[in-house]
Amino acid sequence: MKTAPAGTSSASDCFVYVLGTVGKDGRRLTYVGWTNDLARRLARHNAGTGARTTRGRIWVLLHEERCASRRHAMSREWHLKRDRAFRKKLSGTLKT
Repeated sequence: MKTAPAGTSSASDCFVYVLGTVGKDGRRLTYVGWTNDLARRLARHNAGTGARTTRGRIWVLLHEERCASRRHAMSREWHLKRDRAFRKKLSGTLKT
């Protein structure tokens, strides 16, 4: 998988991202999504106006990938959602 450097951007760039948090019961949770504006999207998740499943928690960015098209970002999101081993490895970096 090839990703562009973090400093470069164009109007057609999309991002796939993995967020992580620690639940009240100590479980490590992850959320996978895609967006055109990563900073704005993370802020919305943490403000409680993002996806319903992310409300009420403080999320941190665990992983991001830049994709050249919306179609590629959506496809990559689909694959990451099903890659439990990858998400578990990422969530291991969260502090309890």
